[in-house]
Amino acid sequence: MGWRETEAYVPDARRVSQLDTATIRATYRVHARFYDRAFGAISADARRLAIAQVNALPGTRVLEAGVGTGLALPHYAPGKRVTGIDLSGDMLDLARARVARLKLRSVDDLLELDAQDTGLGSGTFDIATAMFVASVVPHPDRLLAELKRLVRPGGHILLINHFSAQGGPRLAFERLLQPLAPLLGWHPDFPIEAILPPADLARATLTPAPPFGLFTLVRLKL
Repeated sequence: MGWRETEAYVPDARRVSQLDTATIRATYRVHARFYDRAFGAISADARRLAIAQVNALPGTRVLEAGVGTGLALPHYAPGKRVTGIDLSGDMLDLARARVARLKLRSVDDLLELDAQDTGLGSGTFDIATAMFVASVVPHPDRLLAELKRLVRPGGHILLINHFSAQGGPRLAFERLLQPLAPLLGWHPDFPIEAILPPADLARATLTPAPPFGLFTLVRLKL
C-alpha cells in the first residue's frame, strides 16, 4: 500500500474535542433516520467484503463495535454468534427492529456501550470488527486497545474505514472538510496512524475496499 513510516499519531486536543460522546450521540440521533439510504449505500460493498473475511476466519464469537442500524447483521454466517454494541441508542433501536424483522438467529445481543470502554470480559471474542468507527470515536487508540483486550490470543481484529490520503488534492479536500466533523459524525482527515501504531501497522494486512479504494480493510491477528 506504500504507507509512510511515522511515529505513532496522536490527535491534537482540538480534534478530539470535536467528537465527544455527547456530540456523537446527538449527531447519530439525526443520522439514524437516513443513515441506511445515504452512507449505507456508499459503504455496502466494503461492509460485505469485511463480513466475508469474518465468515472465513476460525472462531464463532464475534463482536461488532459500532453496529449502528445493523446493516451488516444479515450477512454473518449462520455459525457465527454476534454481539453488537453502539453508543447511539437511536441506531440500536433500528438494529433491533432489523433483527426481529429478519429473524436473525446469529445475533446474541445488541448493547448500548462505548467501544472504547465496554466493561465486557477480556478474551470474550474470537473476532472483533469495527466498521467505519475508527474515525468517529474521540480516542481511536483506546478503541484499538479495548478490541485487543476483548479478543482472545490468536483471534483477529478487522477494521474498515476511510483513511486520509498521503498527499495531493484529496488530502487538501479532507483537511478542508475537517471542521465539519461534528456535523458529519466522523473525521474526514483521519490518517491510519491515528489508530495503528507502527508495530501494528507493519504486521497488519491492508486491502483496498470499494468504491474506488475509498475505504481500507485492516486485518490484525493477535
